[in-house]
Amino acid sequence: MPDLNPIAKRIHNVQPRPVRLTLDAGETGVYEFSSTEFFQREFRGEGVRTDADADAEFRLITSEDHESVLLGRSGPDEEGWAVVGEVVGAERAAE
Repeated sequence: MPDLNPIAKRIHNVQPRPVRLTLDAGETGVYEFSSTEFFQREFRGEGVRTDADADAEFRLITSEDHESVLLGRSGPDEEGWAVVGEVVGAERAAE
């Protein structure tokens, strides 16, 4: 079986502690995920952003080919989820 996505593994190993995510557009943010889990190679997570946008919910999923981790956002006045970007970096945030 192929390896698990390295960014997904890093996020999973850091949570429930805060994790700083870097997106492909260069934006960074600190998130706390209440849950992350693998289903074979597929990765999922749900949480909130702690340094901004506190009213929104965030979700992590792997792309169909399991090569990328995507961050989705659902705000209080929105229906459904919108992809914010691809996560290209993840590290433990300073507490």
